[in-house]
Amino acid sequence: MPGRTDMCPAEYAILREEIDMKATIDRVEGKTAVLLMGEDGKIKMNMPLVLLPVGCKEGEVLNISIERDPDATGQARERVSSLMEKLKKKEQGKTGIIQYPGT
Repeated sequence: MPGRTDMCPAEYAILREEIDMKATIDRVEGKTAVLLMGEDGKIKMNMPLVLLPVGCKEGEVLNISIERDPDATGQARERVSSLMEKLKKKEQGKTGIIQYPGT
């Protein structure tokens, strides 16, 4: 895709498997840092301070990398599917009749 001029950076990013970008810490509001992202800094993102490296301050530039994790995605899908099956079985077992112990 390099060299394409018909797409904005956000559209181009969708086509990549991994995204690397810069973010500037604009300000800190309580326990949250406001990051300005993208080449023009027009994308704002709130990030809990606990997720940032220790000692980060306003005005610092961070490297951010985002990539897919197919293995974790598959595991999450399996876990959700298993839970859904358990719920379906539990719902099928309900008769709507109140039963008392010993009856």
